[in-house]
Amino acid sequence: MDNLNKNKNIDIIGVQIDLGASQKGVAMGPLAIRYAGLKQDLQSIGYTVKDKGDILPPQEGKSLSNMVCYEQVNTTNRRLYEQVSASLADGSIPVVLGGDHSLAAGSISAVAKHYADRGEIGVIWIDAHGDWNDDKSTISGNMHGMPYSAVCGWGPDSMVDFGQEPHFVPVEHCVQVAGHDFDRAEAARMKEAGLKVFAIDEIDMRGMHDVMQEAIKIAGEGTVGIHLSFDVDAITPEYAPGTGTAVTNGITAREAFLAVEMLAKSGKLISMDLVEVNPILDEHNKTGELASELIQLALGKRFF
Repeated sequence: MDNLNKNKNIDIIGVQIDLGASQKGVAMGPLAIRYAGLKQDLQSIGYTVKDKGDILPPQEGKSLSNMVCYEQVNTTNRRLYEQVSASLADGSIPVVLGGDHSLAAGSISAVAKHYADRGEIGVIWIDAHGDWNDDKSTISGNMHGMPYSAVCGWGPDSMVDFGQEPHFVPVEHCVQVAGHDFDRAEAARMKEAGLKVFAIDEIDMRGMHDVMQEAIKIAGEGTVGIHLSFDVDAITPEYAPGTGTAVTNGITAREAFLAVEMLAKSGKLISMDLVEVNPILDEHNKTGELASELIQLALGKRFF
């Protein structure tokens, strides 16, 4: 299904949340990405773009040591679920700007549910981390480390159950790319679930081109399309300093560009998240501009 080449309507949805993370500041990520000219640049490559503004978390809510700020995170995800569902029903591609990665529980849940009567979706998760913890395996209690497992039925149900009977994404259509900072218990859970992981050492050995060819095959064959969830901390901090959970020795900016360019050329992209941009830690909006460029390339921008 060549979704990308047919759909020229985009909804930009910001989520000002940093409650799922310990480092504050990513709530301002949507502003930084917009400031880099995202809407205008998407319009210049032929899209009709609506900016739906930002979802704001509640000011207060309950919390647990193993699910910090869970009530605020879950309420925010419910609001995002509703917004993404409305965009999909309107025939648009939802592009979600974060914000910490906990928001993917809301966005992916909406996409999976929307397409459930037509088939399964696939997910490509590009991230230095697995985000495959749950409330028992977590070390920090931070919920940005749980959304990928949750949308696949391996994490806290409260993150994805908004009274809609969640439709979980089958693990066999899911891929983790560029991971190089997994908790031990988290890695064990990923292996138990059968999640395909292309860790950073495999990218080093095989190259991003071969890895993404296989990733797109896993997430794209036999599915209605692919959701991309891209955390900028997958990119080594020399290129993306503005992120709260930076990990050294990640992928280069050029490898990141190649990954999304290949996904664009596949014609399989139906929705995406770009998360964890932290302007407080950035250098002259370097990471915000990089994030904007990644979104444009994922949606078909060409250099020639």
